[in-house]
Amino acid sequence: MLLNLNIIDLAIVKSLDLDLKKGMSVLTGETGAGKSILLTALGLALGNRADSGYVRPGSKRAEINLDFDLSDAPLAKQWLQDNDLDDEQQCLIRRIVNQDGGSKAYINNRPATLNSLKQLSGLLVEIHGQHAHLTLLEADQQRHLLDIFANNQKLVDTLNKAYQAWKETNTELNTLIKASSDQTEREELIRFQLEELQQLGLDNYDYPALSEEHNKLAHLGQILIEGQSQLDMLYENEHQSVNQILNQSVTAFSHLAQFSPDLNEINEMLTVAQIQVEEASHQLRHFLESQETDPQRLSWLENQIGVIQDISRKHQTTPEQIPELASNLEKELNNISHSSERIEELTLNSAERLKKYQSLSLKLSDNRSKNAKKLETSISAMIKELGMPQGNFLVDLAHQSNETPKANGNDKIEFLISANPGLPAKPLAKVASGGELSRISLAIQVTTSTDKTTPTMIFDEVDSGIGGSIAEIVGQKLRSLSNSRQVLCVTHLPQVASQAHQHLFVKKEQSETTASTVNELSTHKRIEETARMLGGINITKNTLAHAQEMLESNNN
Repeated sequence: MLLNLNIIDLAIVKSLDLDLKKGMSVLTGETGAGKSILLTALGLALGNRADSGYVRPGSKRAEINLDFDLSDAPLAKQWLQDNDLDDEQQCLIRRIVNQDGGSKAYINNRPATLNSLKQLSGLLVEIHGQHAHLTLLEADQQRHLLDIFANNQKLVDTLNKAYQAWKETNTELNTLIKASSDQTEREELIRFQLEELQQLGLDNYDYPALSEEHNKLAHLGQILIEGQSQLDMLYENEHQSVNQILNQSVTAFSHLAQFSPDLNEINEMLTVAQIQVEEASHQLRHFLESQETDPQRLSWLENQIGVIQDISRKHQTTPEQIPELASNLEKELNNISHSSERIEELTLNSAERLKKYQSLSLKLSDNRSKNAKKLETSISAMIKELGMPQGNFLVDLAHQSNETPKANGNDKIEFLISANPGLPAKPLAKVASGGELSRISLAIQVTTSTDKTTPTMIFDEVDSGIGGSIAEIVGQKLRSLSNSRQVLCVTHLPQVASQAHQHLFVKKEQSETTASTVNELSTHKRIEETARMLGGINITKNTLAHAQEMLESNNN
């Protein structure tokens, strides 16, 4: 469960440190007080996209810290262990958003990617937004909710692995079948290209060595002339060579060292220099004597390099990559040559994997069908409680066994509603009004949530458009959820707020700058806030008495 929410310099929140408790907590306050910014902070900390607009004006950065107790979150604990991020029973999540919109995330004080943050957050918190009823109209969301209720996730994951295996095999098979129709023409082209490349002697192909040898032979005349000039200067000029000059210096310093031993070190250095000049000269002489001009070799190198460069341009590659090109062409030729064998092999594999997929798909469909009836009964009963006494909820499920395999199975699933007796059930979008859809959405969320393992659930004004006795039932349903998990609810309804174990009040304060604060209300303050929610601006003694009665009856 979420133990603490800490916010620094986020939008209109300068500093907030909020401790949360077990059970059901509600957030209330005037419209615009800043309730939504708390959910924004939670969303950012759990991996939502950030931008510079979240940073409080005048601040360098915004920071959100979440502290979770993992005693009721075994899946999150296991994820942390698998990713080497575990820290006993607690989990600390930190998100920093800078002025430039950049952000950093940390899990247990270790840097983390947003993808990792989202994976972990899905095991810790589930947020139901104000417009959850709109996503309820999507077919994939309806399928997902049924699978949650039926505890189908492991089976869905297994089926999707089988689907991916079939898809990969089938894609390769179709590619080979398509390629086989014109493989003869392609095979002839590849054989021609390989023969052309093999003329370059690919077994001993070394373009950098060829280029280096060509460069040397092309400039050999310059090398010999300049080399001989340097040899004369270094050693062979009897009158003014470097060796002669060093020899004279060594002789002079040997004589002077008799009078000043400090000069011995200089003399030794000059002696070493003379030896190195002599050795360098001998090596240079040997190099020059070993060089021979070879016009025929130079001509062959120029021709070979020209051929290589022409072929490189033709294949849109570099001379150095020609061996790799040849290797790829050989592989493709081998694939074409053996394509009939491979097509036969893939055909068998595809059939086997399709059979496995269909078996899993049928098993999943049977499980969905059984649980669809239970879901119909549960939601129908709940929407009757929520002010639709004639309402009936149905799940239309059709298994399309002859369809091409798809992710998540071959079932077509659609939620239907009959709001009035004698009328046929129709899709939600065609029957339910906005208020009815909100109630149906809430009924589905509450019903399916009992089968989830997420320890913390957040409801953001999912009770909008509801009032009176129905609102009280909504509050009771949310409170019943909190028996097995932590529930945080943003609400404007006193009937819902009065059901909470913890009441948090959001208030906007203005001095030099605007800032929102959140405080846990005492029993007395809860009565006043509940009365405000009941009576608006003018709060009478009767309103206060009504508020007190609501709180006492709901918390006994």
